[in-house]
Amino acid sequence: MTGTLADVWFKMSDLEVARGEGSWVFTVDGDRYLDFTCGIAVTNTGHCHPKVVAAIQQQAGRFIHAQVNIFSHDLLRPLADRLASITPPSIQRFFFTNSGAEAVEGAVKLAKQATGRPHIVVVEGSFHGRTAMTMAMTTSKTSYRAGHSPLPSGVFVAPFPDHYAGGESPPAAVDRSIAGLEWLLKTQTAPSETAAIVIEPVLGEGGYVPAPAGYLEAVEAICRRHGILLVMDEIQSGFGRTGRMFASEHHQISPDIMTMAKGIASGFPIAAIGARAEVMDRWPVGSHGGTYGGNPIGCAAALATIEVIEEPGFLDNVVARGDQLRAGLARLGVEHPGMRNVRGPGLMVGADFVTVGGTPDADRCNAIIRHCREESRLLLMGAGARGNTIRFMPPLIVDADQVDLALEALGKALSATA
Repeated sequence: MTGTLADVWFKMSDLEVARGEGSWVFTVDGDRYLDFTCGIAVTNTGHCHPKVVAAIQQQAGRFIHAQVNIFSHDLLRPLADRLASITPPSIQRFFFTNSGAEAVEGAVKLAKQATGRPHIVVVEGSFHGRTAMTMAMTTSKTSYRAGHSPLPSGVFVAPFPDHYAGGESPPAAVDRSIAGLEWLLKTQTAPSETAAIVIEPVLGEGGYVPAPAGYLEAVEAICRRHGILLVMDEIQSGFGRTGRMFASEHHQISPDIMTMAKGIASGFPIAAIGARAEVMDRWPVGSHGGTYGGNPIGCAAALATIEVIEEPGFLDNVVARGDQLRAGLARLGVEHPGMRNVRGPGLMVGADFVTVGGTPDADRCNAIIRHCREESRLLLMGAGARGNTIRFMPPLIVDADQVDLALEALGKALSATA
């Protein structure tokens, strides 16, 4: 009897890959593709970075699984120390788990335990995972939730200042969203019942929309006034993706809890929850755990990944290549007015596609992605509930020539689909 895979996975392509190297992936047929999907913003150091590979190989010969409930291995504290050195000063203690969804689930449990409050606030366009609780917190697309109701209760949705979709100025969008959050706390979930507000500083699956200036600061002020915990979901935006180690650094905020995954270990499955010491201290011993959390190979991969990201010039390249990419997209947008709203810090870049009448054009967006893959061997992905956004998330080691190749491929696709 032969085994078959479940059909539940959404498939962007039918490509079968054999290996990856830097910004490239190679199929079993030997074809080479420029990968601007990066495992959905995971392989930030590129595919199979030598330092990360060496760290994994060395650790695999020492210990594969050292279960944290039974004993501590010698990479747990070093990884906690490294994370403490690169996260905001308010983030001081860490819990390790396996995936982004598990990190968010754990962060919610921590917030409820620490505050004694039952409710959580998220924002429109959010994506936090596919477990039951994180599905209830996800509003970026109904397909992530459909068919799984009833979902856990106690989740309330506040407006997000997506001024690109609303046609507002950024300050007007911020004012509207903050007023909506204040109204939510007056009409649906009382501050005394609200444990945390959970926000992605750049919406991921919701369309690569950065929080405008002043918004997160205003949300934090509301949290401080009411004793609500501020949780930054940095799962897709962390580890250099936005040109800084974390997207929160673009704002003047001090989160109480932070969730990290995806780029943390260059593709090895490990994730982390970071929190203020006084918050983490309120988590009762034994109230959370996990068999594989803090896996030694994952810790080794994470330590090596952080070392690579902190190398001189690494983040400078992210900023420079992001500037190059956005400038190139802006030029293409002048030639092809159906592409607009080029945005995003660092190499977390999005662009929207619209019809002549200005309505979202999901069909053309999908056709452009397909043309780039089939004709130019460039891999791209979409995002957003309207289906008309392409997100550009190459490995952070991408070079100027590769960005130019991607822009050339996109230009051809724009002309072919006009």
